[in-house]
Amino acid sequence: MSEYELIEQAQQGDKAAYTALIEKHQRTVEKFAFQCGVRVNDIPDVTQEVFVKLFRFLHQFQRERFTTWLYKITLNTTRDYYRKETKEKEKQEKLNNDVAVTYLTKSAEDRVLIFEEDRELHQTIQTLDEKYRHPIILFYFHDLSYEQIADVLNVPISTVKTRLLRGKGQLKSLLSTNGGAKHGR
Repeated sequence: MSEYELIEQAQQGDKAAYTALIEKHQRTVEKFAFQCGVRVNDIPDVTQEVFVKLFRFLHQFQRERFTTWLYKITLNTTRDYYRKETKEKEKQEKLNNDVAVTYLTKSAEDRVLIFEEDRELHQTIQTLDEKYRHPIILFYFHDLSYEQIADVLNVPISTVKTRLLRGKGQLKSLLSTNGGAKHGR
C-alpha cells in the first residue's frame, strides 16, 4: 500500500493505516528530534507529541510531500517542548541526584547515537545556533532539497543556502579546533 493510500485511509479514521504511518516514520522523527537537540530521555515524549499532533491535523494534509510536513511538525514540537523550561529543570535536577538513572541515560544515549556516524560530529553540530543547525541536519542527514528545507523552516531558499554555507563554515572551524577530525559529505 502506498504512503498516500495509508494517509487517505488514516484521514478516514482507519487506525491500522495510522499505525502503519507511525511505524514507517517513527525512526525518522526520533532521529530528527535527537539531531535538533532533544535530550535522549525526552525523545519518546517528543515523538509521542509529534504523532498526537499528526493525528489531530492529518485531515489538513493535502498531497504535498508527507515527510516535509512531518519534519515541520517535529521541528515545531521540539521547539515547543523546550519552552516548558520549569518542567525540564525539574527533570534535570532529578537526573543529577540519581546516579543509577545517569548510568542508564548514558547507555540510552549510546543506543540513540546509532543514528550518527560520529559522536564528535553530533556534539559539534549541537553547539551551532539552531538557524544553522537545522538546515545542516535536514540537508546532510535527511537529504532534503533547498526547497524542502525552506518549506520546513518557513524561510526563503536564499536564506537556506546562506545558512548552510555559514553553518558548514562554522562546523568546519569548530571541528578543526576540536582536534582536527575529518568529517565530510
